Amino acid sequence: MIRKYIKEKLSWLLLLGGLQIIFLFVAYVDSSIPFLSVLYIVGLNIMVCTAFVFLRYHKETRFYQRMCAWDEVYDLSTFKEANSPFERMVQEAVNAQTERYRRESSANFQLLEQEKDDLLSWIHEVKTPLTAMQLMIERLTDETLKPKLMYEWLRVHHLLDQQLHQKRIPFMRNDLYIEMIRLEPVLNKEIQALKSWCIPKRIGFDVDLAVEEVLTDGKWLGFILRQLLTNAVKYSENSDILIHSRETAGHTVLIIEDHGRGIDPKDLPRIYDKGFTSTTGRQEGAATGMGLYLTKQVAEPLLIGIHADSMVGEGTAFTLTFPRKNDFLRITGM
Repeated sequence: MIRKYIKEKLSWLLLLGGLQIIFLFVAYVDSSIPFLSVLYIVGLNIMVCTAFVFLRYHKETRFYQRMCAWDEVYDLSTFKEANSPFERMVQEAVNAQTERYRRESSANFQLLEQEKDDLLSWIHEVKTPLTAMQLMIERLTDETLKPKLMYEWLRVHHLLDQQLHQKRIPFMRNDLYIEMIRLEPVLNKEIQALKSWCIPKRIGFDVDLAVEEVLTDGKWLGFILRQLLTNAVKYSENSDILIHSRETAGHTVLIIEDHGRGIDPKDLPRIYDKGFTSTTGRQEGAATGMGLYLTKQVAEPLLIGIHADSMVGEGTAFTLTFPRKNDFLRITGM
């Protein structure tokens, strides 16, 4: 701050220094003026000016030091009164701008909330005709057309489900209900929902749960498993998906392993990035790049570790590491 202050007052300091040089020059060229006396006066001037600058430094920079320490939030209660006219001008401008930003932020927040509520309402409304379509598809007798329609129906259903949960994720900490959840019913529900994809592709499931219960939120765990199982089915063919659990160092570990096309090693660090759709199979155009991104977003508040291992052409294994019971003391709502 001292350097900034000197830079701010540099023109005044140069003026004072220039005046002292002029006094010395006049005394030097005019023999009638005692040079030593003028030199003594100039020395006193320099000492007085130096003391004055340091004294004024603390008073004149106090206001701006508070501004630098200001956390740039809309609360101005710690923004103390200014002392000089220029400081008051700055304070009034900051107050006016902050009030304007506060009003705009409040208005934008209300618009976003309204948009979110409208979208959630629309998604719930769309689910009704989707359910009716599912019933009609199940009654079809054309065994060639029926699986194709069911495949496309399930795609639409999953996209709506992703959109619904994406809007809820920012507020999911207010919606957590942590309890002991049995893995088998949750897995069976998600596997059953994917049967219309699995049967044509000849995909089966091999489930071996050494640990049958985990401490988590059942609804959000279902969403995580839905995304991982959907990816496993989507990128597999004529193979089984292995699902098994175990206990490691007090943590329950759940592994979902497929034998599909795998993930390129250069893509692994980016699979959780929003919108990333991998560098292989880009011509397919079916991937949205949101599934694993949302999975990661949901896993973090639940303190679930997620790790992927994959080899191209051999398959992919996702490992979910659930927290110990004491870890949930950090979760609001437990």
